[in-house]
Formats: sequence, structure tokens, C-alpha cells
Amino acid sequence: MMNNKVEHIKPYGSEGSKRDQVEQMFDSIAPAYDFMNRAMTLGIDRWWRRVAVKRVKRHIAARVGVRLLDVATGTGDFAIQLHKALRPCHVTGIDLSNGMMEVARRKVRQRGLESDITFKQADCLSLPFDSDAFHAVTVAFGVRNFEHIDQGYREMWRVLRPGGMLCVVELSTPQNRFIRWFYDLYTLHIIPALGSLKSGDSSAYRYLPLSIAAVPQGQQMLDIMQRVGFTQCAVSRLTLGTCSIYTAIKPN
Repeated sequence: MMNNKVEHIKPYGSEGSKRDQVEQMFDSIAPAYDFMNRAMTLGIDRWWRRVAVKRVKRHIAARVGVRLLDVATGTGDFAIQLHKALRPCHVTGIDLSNGMMEVARRKVRQRGLESDITFKQADCLSLPFDSDAFHAVTVAFGVRNFEHIDQGYREMWRVLRPGGMLCVVELSTPQNRFIRWFYDLYTLHIIPALGSLKSGDSSAYRYLPLSIAAVPQGQQMLDIMQRVGFTQCAVSRLTLGTCSIYTAIKPN
């Protein structure tokens, strides 16, 4: 298994596993998460998800009995968008943080979608599902939190049906040096200050830019996907390179 730099970056220092620290962090910031997501991305994260949903929808086409898995589902926004675009379908969201999923469950109850969207606490490194179970697997802004990225991709490959699609939305660093200067100012200084005021957890929002900078990006991410068996791996950079959408197929 290949070690990636981001796997060694933890929210609260060296003590304890990344898995446990990520769970603790998201439980801590769950009440403020949606507000901070909108503030950090100026609301553009909604558009990024819509772009990803359209790609999944094109691949799924008119299949019957569609089952989707949303890994690191958080507060459920991606799961809800997927259901809205692809119904009739069933979406299962998994996450380490029950605090985040409590927010997600409340959103689903408000929409009357409890029978169509369900949530389960689980670790992406050991998914509690049969092999070949889902038509598509998605991850939005979660790969950089995986304790072992290769293993996470192996598990997602395992639970996908042959011919199924993986779609990953992840934050990334701009390649243009001029844009990068403003990006660093915003993510390294403004976001941690705002996050500390809103959530009371300054460590969580210091962790964010560090994890974005360290996560495999572009061809490095595609190489991991290909290494575990995915084909047709592709990446698109959006919004001056601040977000990347990766897609791949499990071969028949």
C-alpha cells in the first residue's frame, strides 16, 4: 500500500489515529458545517455537486432499480441531490461522524425521503456491503480525510457493480501562481479565523487547507484509481482549479 502525504495530516496533532480524529472533528463542527461550506466556497460548492450529479446521471441513464452509495456523506447534500436527479433510486450515505449524519437525517425527514435515502455509520476502509452492490459510488470532499486512500479506493471498487461509475469531487489547489497567492491568503488565514469564530474549533479549519494541499491531485489521483483497477479515469478542474471532479469506471 502506497503512503500519501495527506494520510499523515491530522486535525488534532500526532496522538491517535486519523480516523478517530476525523470523526471527532466532524462531530465537533457538524452544527456549523453547512454554513462554513457555503462561506468557504462562496456557495459555489452547490454548482460543483450539480456538475458531478449530471455526470453520474449520464452514466446511469435509464437503468431500473438504481442503488447509489455516497461515501463521506456528511450532512447529506450530495445524497439528496443525487436522489433528486436520479429517482427512482435508493441512496445509501455512509460517514464516520454520527453528528454530521444527524443533520443529514433531519434534512431527509423534512423532505419525506426516509425510505429513499438512508444513512449508516461506517468506515470507508471496510464498507459493510456486499461486492458488486451499487451502480455508482460518489465521494464529495472526503478523500483527503481517508486514513488510507488506496484502501478506500479498493473498497469502493469492490462494492461497485461491473460497469459502475465512481465520481469523486475534491478540493484542489490552483496551478496559476497569481491565483494561488490569493487562494493561500484566503484558505490559510481567513477561513481558519472564520471557522474558529463560527464553530469554536480552530484546529478543524487549520486542518482543511493543509489537507487540500497534501491530497493527491490531477494525475496522481488518477494513478491511484488505475492502480486499484478502475478504467476510463478522467479529471476536470473547475473554478480556477479550486475543485477537481474525478470519474472512473469499474470494468465489466
